[in-house]
Amino acid sequence: MGVLHEIGKEGVAALSAATPMETGLAKSSWGYEVEHKGSGYTVYWTNSDIENGFPVVIMIQYGHGTGTGGYVKGQDFINPALKPVFDNLSRKMWKAVISG
Repeated sequence: MGVLHEIGKEGVAALSAATPMETGLAKSSWGYEVEHKGSGYTVYWTNSDIENGFPVVIMIQYGHGTGTGGYVKGQDFINPALKPVFDNLSRKMWKAVISG
């Protein structure tokens, strides 16, 4: 469980650093949760910056329409930011498995 909290914090730092900055609110609104269900654990990264009922980081990631009929193309910043975090998690979990 401790490793998952480490990874959660690492992910928050990576996502915050990678979030394109206009006002800084989306950048500073990252968090994480660790959930335990049955025999499995899940790490969720969250972002509390919501505009008009929609998460700002999802608009940045996937793009969105504008109020004037235009479209803002998405920027894939989440996947590249989390790849090293997942790689680190894999190394840590493998080390735990082989060390018994």
